Amino acid sequence: MTKETLLMQYQSECLSALKSVANIQKPFEKTFMDTMKLFMAIPDRINFLQLGRYGCFSEQTYRNLFEHETFDWFAFNGSIISKHLTGKRKAIAIDPSYIPKSGKKTPWIGYFWSGCAGEYKRGLEIMGIGVIDIDNHECMTLGSIQTPDCKTLDNMDKSLVDWYSSYLISRKDKLQSLSRTVVADAFFSKETFITPMCENDFHVISRFRNDVILYYPTLEQKTGKRGHPKWFDGRIDFANLDLTRCKEYE
Repeated sequence: MTKETLLMQYQSECLSALKSVANIQKPFEKTFMDTMKLFMAIPDRINFLQLGRYGCFSEQTYRNLFEHETFDWFAFNGSIISKHLTGKRKAIAIDPSYIPKSGKKTPWIGYFWSGCAGEYKRGLEIMGIGVIDIDNHECMTLGSIQTPDCKTLDNMDKSLVDWYSSYLISRKDKLQSLSRTVVADAFFSKETFITPMCENDFHVISRFRNDVILYYPTLEQKTGKRGHPKWFDGRIDFANLDLTRCKEYE
């Protein structure tokens, strides 16, 4: 298959997904489709200056497309996902990623964790959201969202984990139409993330930190006497689990 054939197939997929989202005006459709083509064709860094240099429209036209138009990327990507991820078992994957960025004018620029560097670095962060096809071992991007900086989170009176969970819950109608299972790394195995997610009918699969200490909840019943029964029955030994306390999920 030639590069030209692949590009035409790619454009056809994008156009089909675009038309399934909503009633799109023709000028928006033309600019959007040209942008999708440029994302595949530009060999170097992609920004508005590059789009204006290689594309069919001016730099300002591409800026206006992203600045003044509201576009449902979840619906657009969801349309493509529904055609290509055909397995019965699916899950939602989330993973924040650090993006190097200098300057002072960029919104929400701050210090974020860089897994590659193993330290906090100045730049931006986006949380990628993907859909995993477990049966076919494939994953496709559903959307992404930029993470607020520390000052913005303080003004919201939220921690970083609170913000992650609140955003996912705000999109739960779309997410749960694909899967109720969310897969995340060990950073998200915190009560402040797990509890609100479970309260909103999500199931969270994650990994505990290596030094985690967990306890079995008590099975003691209230006796009617003064005082609360003990909260825990004992520490969990992962090498010797009490299977009577475990529940199997299909």
